[in-house]
Amino acid sequence: MMTKCNTGCSYIDGYLNELGETIPASHDMLQARIWISRKLENATIDTAKIVKAKELIERYFEIRLMPWELLVLALVHCYESDGTLVFNEFFIMMGRGNGKNGFISGLAWYLTTRYHGVHGYNVDIIANSEDQAKTSFMDVYEMLCRTWEKSRRWFYKSLEIIRNIDTGSYIRYNTSNARTKDGKRSACLIFDEEHEYENSASIGVFSSGFGKRKHSRIFKITTNGYVRDGVLDSDLAIARDVLNGEIPSSRLCPLIYMMDNDEQCDHPDLWMMSNPSLPYFPNLKIQMDQDFLKKAYDKQTELDWYTKRMNRPRSNMDIAVTEWENIAATNRPLPDMSGWSCSVGIDYASFRDWASVDFHFKRNNNRFDISHSWLCKNNPDLQRIRAPWQQWAADGMVTVVTAAEISPELLTEYIQQLGQKYSISKVLLDNYRFALMREALEKIGFDPKERKNVVLIRPSDIMKVQPVIGSLFVNKLLTWGDCPPLRWAANNTKLVSAGKTAGTDTGNFYYAKIEAKSRKTDPFMAFVAATVGEDTIRPAIPDNMPSLDVIVG
Repeated sequence: MMTKCNTGCSYIDGYLNELGETIPASHDMLQARIWISRKLENATIDTAKIVKAKELIERYFEIRLMPWELLVLALVHCYESDGTLVFNEFFIMMGRGNGKNGFISGLAWYLTTRYHGVHGYNVDIIANSEDQAKTSFMDVYEMLCRTWEKSRRWFYKSLEIIRNIDTGSYIRYNTSNARTKDGKRSACLIFDEEHEYENSASIGVFSSGFGKRKHSRIFKITTNGYVRDGVLDSDLAIARDVLNGEIPSSRLCPLIYMMDNDEQCDHPDLWMMSNPSLPYFPNLKIQMDQDFLKKAYDKQTELDWYTKRMNRPRSNMDIAVTEWENIAATNRPLPDMSGWSCSVGIDYASFRDWASVDFHFKRNNNRFDISHSWLCKNNPDLQRIRAPWQQWAADGMVTVVTAAEISPELLTEYIQQLGQKYSISKVLLDNYRFALMREALEKIGFDPKERKNVVLIRPSDIMKVQPVIGSLFVNKLLTWGDCPPLRWAANNTKLVSAGKTAGTDTGNFYYAKIEAKSRKTDPFMAFVAATVGEDTIRPAIPDNMPSLDVIVG
């Protein structure tokens, strides 16, 4: 049995002590119970402010706060001996429909009042879209309209800003346009539906200059979603490091409501693990019951069920290359592969778009890949690409080409450079791509006829290797280093039945883009091409053998 929490605050102790007992709880929430208890061992809890905040929010917003909301409200009012906050950042992930926006609306409003007690406590709400950013703002605005006879003494309101006249604090909504916003006057930042954020640029810009106000706080509220390797996955990794005790000085409070495994998703008595409001929201229970039945017949309902209700993210399970957790598992350090034999894959859709090269290595059952891509800045569809390619370029994983198109020589120069370190067995690409690469490849000694070190792959070759790649993912035998472009491209790729257009099921699959303009697959398809040629990779030299000169060709 877990040690009981004994902070003296009923809203904290009452809820945390029931987690894992009468309240079903995920592993993350059980760890949160331990983390919070430890952080509060020597803390001061302002019970009077908690009680007043509860009374005000419930009266003005005409709601009754639920246990998880009272927990957060109480943790907001916990202080170190020097008067600073025990928790200055809250990361809250739970299933869709649990009222997190409604709660954050009341909390944001309270923080601007004199009862909170900080002058100029400005609240900025940020989301990817204006409609989402306005959700909590409009909750406050509509409450003020409803109570205007009383509230007009203390508040100014418009559809752009709400200001507390007494404290000089405002509530404002913003879209996550990092080019035009900053957080220099903010005391509280609320990032709504973080699962939609593909990079941290907007968070960084809003946070620049942040923290100058007394008791500054950040709230990140979200369900899970379909954007992988973005801000949410990064923050989840940080949150779990905190919960694991790896960052003991952190002031982050992670509250991660999710199912621990897929099997639990079939048991309604466990749904509170990802939906803490379920006992208090009968309409949510009805909707979840209906979705649970419908998901057996409707694929999108099934995807949303696992991803947004249970917080166990899924790709489109009919067509996904593999589950995201298998793609994420490729993020392991690469060994020193100097002198190793490898196959090299090349893929591009157009030299005005993206082009990629993949160096593929095999040792025993494990595979290792080095990937690099080129991006044409003059691509007319560049603005549609939903990925942090600028950061990838800064990190050296993508080369941005400012010319009219990507030159084939850029790819062959890269191949020749790495060929000084690794022993290239074959270069693989399909016939269409070879037509434009022929001359550049011949210049560095690669030719399909004379040297026989270029392989022109066919669709049937890819169909044969697809089950191998699937097995490598499932058994986590792929190591790509920390290469976000390759993981992104894998997550952008779908499987299509080879007999789909003919109305037959051949049991074979080929790869295709999930969305043609904004979700590129070139890095992954270069990996696929290289994998087709892995039987040409020469066996590894035993570790106890003396090193030999690297031979290219």
